Amino acid sequence: MRIAVYSGSFDPLHIGHQAIMEYLTNDSGFDWVYLVISPQNPFKDPEKALSAEKRYRDAIEAARRHPELHVWVDNIELDMEPPHYTIRTLDALRIREPENSFTLVIGADNLQNFMNWRDAARILTEYGVVVYPRKGYDPEMIREDILEQLPQAKIEILDSPFVDISSTLIRDGIAAGEDMSEWLM
Repeated sequence: MRIAVYSGSFDPLHIGHQAIMEYLTNDSGFDWVYLVISPQNPFKDPEKALSAEKRYRDAIEAARRHPELHVWVDNIELDMEPPHYTIRTLDALRIREPENSFTLVIGADNLQNFMNWRDAARILTEYGVVVYPRKGYDPEMIREDILEQLPQAKIEILDSPFVDISSTLIRDGIAAGEDMSEWLM
């Protein structure tokens, strides 16, 4: 099977994440999306690690509310030793499920700095990435820059819907006492 590996903090999951997952399984030829809850992104706030189990349980509940999605909430990183580098997760998935092929899902904002990731060249050549749009980024231009450095990189730009919402905006709205339920998955 062809699996899209969509990893992140997902704090919280929202309709933008949902739109991407729907697009991946309905329009991009992926059989499943593995939603990998990251306990600690090496580039982000270490406090996220404290809420990993809760974010995992919340993601399971969100996925249950949307049985039409082909989404598996995966806790593979919750049992891995830090640091939580994406290449380690992809390698672990391939060992666990050698019959499947895995492709990483990232936003255009992450593609901008992707070559700074641990083993970026291996990820791009062995697994590949599919990139969804993000406001303020030109993924085609970024893709061309990477291909100049690494011509064998597998980078697919998705023509997926653009939903201008972020988990940060939702958290900030909730903290300010606003009802953000319409944005939650």
